[in-house]
Parts: sequence; C-alpha cells; structure tokens
Amino acid sequence: MTAKTRTMWTFAITSAAVFMATLDNLVVTTALPVIRKDLHASIESLEWTVNAYTLTFAVLLLTGAALGDRFGRRRMLAVGLFVFTASSAAAALAPSAGALIAARAAQGVGGAIVTPLTLTILSAGVPANKRGAFIGAWSGIAGLAVAFGPLVGGAVVSGISWHWIFWLNVPIGVVLIPLAFARLDETYGPANKLDLPGLALASSGLFGIVWGLVRGNSQGWASPEIVGALTAGVIVLALFVLWELRTEAPMLPMRFFRNRVFALANVASLLMFFGMFGSIFLLSQFFQTVQGYSPLGSGLRILPWTIMPMFVAPIAGALSDRIGGARLMGTGLTLQATGLGSLAAISTPTTPYWQLVVPFMVSGIGMAMFWAPVANIVLAAVRKEEEGQASGAQNAIRELGGVFGVAVLASVWAHYGSYRTGASFVHGMTPAIWIGAAVVLLGAVASFAIPHRRRQAEAVAGEPAYAEAA
Repeated sequence: MTAKTRTMWTFAITSAAVFMATLDNLVVTTALPVIRKDLHASIESLEWTVNAYTLTFAVLLLTGAALGDRFGRRRMLAVGLFVFTASSAAAALAPSAGALIAARAAQGVGGAIVTPLTLTILSAGVPANKRGAFIGAWSGIAGLAVAFGPLVGGAVVSGISWHWIFWLNVPIGVVLIPLAFARLDETYGPANKLDLPGLALASSGLFGIVWGLVRGNSQGWASPEIVGALTAGVIVLALFVLWELRTEAPMLPMRFFRNRVFALANVASLLMFFGMFGSIFLLSQFFQTVQGYSPLGSGLRILPWTIMPMFVAPIAGALSDRIGGARLMGTGLTLQATGLGSLAAISTPTTPYWQLVVPFMVSGIGMAMFWAPVANIVLAAVRKEEEGQASGAQNAIRELGGVFGVAVLASVWAHYGSYRTGASFVHGMTPAIWIGAAVVLLGAVASFAIPHRRRQAEAVAGEPAYAEAA
C-alpha cells in the first residue's frame, strides 16, 4: 500500500468513526418528545437521556486518550468502536427510560475512547505539511455530524421509530472495526500510568454537580439532597485539581492551563457548547410540542442552523491563517450569541417559521467560524508528544459544556415553564435561551483574549506554535 493510499484510508476511517460518535450527541434531540410519550419519561429522564451520554463521554475522554497512548491507538480505537456499537444495540432494545439512560451512558464510554483517538491517529498518519488541512476536514466532518444529528433523528423517528436512531450505528461499527485493524498503523504515545484516582474524583465530582442541577427544580434548590449534591460535587472537583497538581502522571496536566492559548480556547469551547446544546435541547421540542410539527419537520427546521458549518467551515479554515484563528472564533461566537438572542426575542407559540430562519443561519455561521480553527489552535499550544492529552482535554471540556448547558437551561425552563400549553412552554424557553446567548457571548470575549500565533519560521522546533502571552 502506498503512503498516499494509507493516508487516505487513515482519513476515511477516523472521519467515519468521529462522525458516528459525534452524531449521537444530537441525533436523540428530535426524538425526545416521542420517547417522552413512548416510555412515559419525565423532563428529568429526558435530560438524563442526553446527559448520560455526554457526561460519561466527557469524563472518560482523557482516559480514552491515555489508554490509546499506553496500549496502542489502533487497538483501543477498535475496542471503543465495539463498546459503542454494542451499547447502541442495547439502546435500540431499551424497554424503559432507565434502560435507555444506562445504554446511553455505555455509548458515552465507547465514544470517549473513539473520539480523541481519531484525532491523534489522524495527526500521526498524515504528512506534517498537510496536517492542518486534514484536521480541518476532520473538524468539518464532525461538524457535519452535529448538523445532521437533529435531521437524521427526525427522519428516522418519522419514517420508522425512535429505536432506529441507535440501530443505524450497528452496521457502521461492524464495518469499521476490521477496517481499523487492516488499514491503520499502530502508534503509541508516552507510556504514562493510568490516573485512576483522578478519573474517580473527576467522575464523582461532575456527577454530583449534574445530579443537583437536573433534580433541583423537582426536589427544591434548598433541599438537603440538592445542596449536598452540589456542595459535594464542588469539593470533590477541588480535590481532583489538587490531586492532578501532585500526581506524577495526571490525566489532565494542570500546567496546560498556564498556557493562555490553551486555557482561553477551552473556556471558549465550554461556553459555546453550553449555549448550543442547551438551546437545541429546548428548540427541538418547541417545534413538536408547541408548533405541532413531526420529528422530521422539527429536524428540517433546525437545519439552517446546524448545516451552515458544511458551507462555511472550509472558507473559515482558509481565512484562519490570514486573520488569526482566535479572531475568527471570537467573531463566530458573537454571531452565534446574536442568533440565539434573536430567537429568544421573537419566539412565541405562533411565530411564523420564516422569521426564525435568519437567526438560525446567523447562529450556524458563527458556529462554523468557531469550529474551523479551534482544534488546530489547541493542538498547536502543546508539544507534539502531548497532543493526545490536549485533544482529550479539549473534547472533554467542550462536552462538559454541553452537559451543563442542557442541565442549567432545562432547569431554567422547568422553573418558569411546563408542558401544559404552548404558551407555558415558551414562557420557560425564552429566559433559558437568553441565558444561553449570554454564555456564548462570554465565550466570544475569551476567544478575543487569545494571544496571536507566532509565525512558523520563528517557532522553536518542537515548541508550541503559540506564544504564552502577548
């Protein structure tokens, strides 16, 4: 096999794998109203249907990257694909909301292994002078999965049943596993020990916080359960940071955050996903619950937002080297915040759809401008041998943004709104999306604060390509 052929196989396999894993972030959103009726699920169960995946996905991403570095990235990619495929089948067969949530959590485990390894395998398997182009294309495909998630979910639910949004993963996984062994080179990273105490602390702390946010409205924010869960979660996360500062082989090296580029880019990612995921969680239900559209109709109406990266990301990627990736990210998040704010301002139970199209498109253009440069900015902020950990950290942090976005905005909705009438649903949705817009705007501020990239000719060999501070 020629080097060019192997490179193309590497790109094709890693892109297909990340598409499948990323699709499941949003594919379930347009199925939520149907699942709610079919499985008699509460708003809490719907939140956990989304968050069970994103929480385990986020918490285990760093461990997935470490497993690949230690035991072989190709081998662990195949393991992750197997876990993801098997748990997708379990989700399709779930007889209750509890069983579905458990299967979604297992899907998150598989996705957490697959996603960071696709980027490190791709980075190691393509020519150095073309790495930026391949990573940009990989990012675009991941963005495409987000774009088509609500549409694919709506089409499958309308045409067959909600179970088939999970069955779709099975044949893809069955094909990708043998292809990974046949067409990918095995690569390893630094042979660090697995940080099991760090994993336990991060998982427990985040679970406590999300548990409190999801159950706060139903149990009462001052109740012992909620106060205890939130307090314990914060304390355990503080212990996680202290542990990571002291251990010899941390799952998340805290020194990464001394680099302003790395720290600010990840803050922007967390805030962007907070606003996007939380808003889509509510808007996908708005079209079905309030305006009476089918799941497919709902997915089609969100498409002007989510499909824009397909058209804008290649242009944004070409512009990032000219005007700077940080400026592009900041401009993109400003546009997304503007779009979300417009949606919050004009949405009513009877708002004509055509009035929502432009805000959706503005949000989508902004999302594309953010996605195009962010992965390359994060990887360029660390040494080459640290790319696996940096990739895992960036993916974990942005997914946590999605977890907190769904939990917080759904809590705001539950406090002000309900499913009783269309008006009551919108009464809760409006303040929630305003909060989402404000959070995304804070992400724009963080992006504009990122220092400019050094010219490549001035960069020291082996050193990060971004300056620490201006």
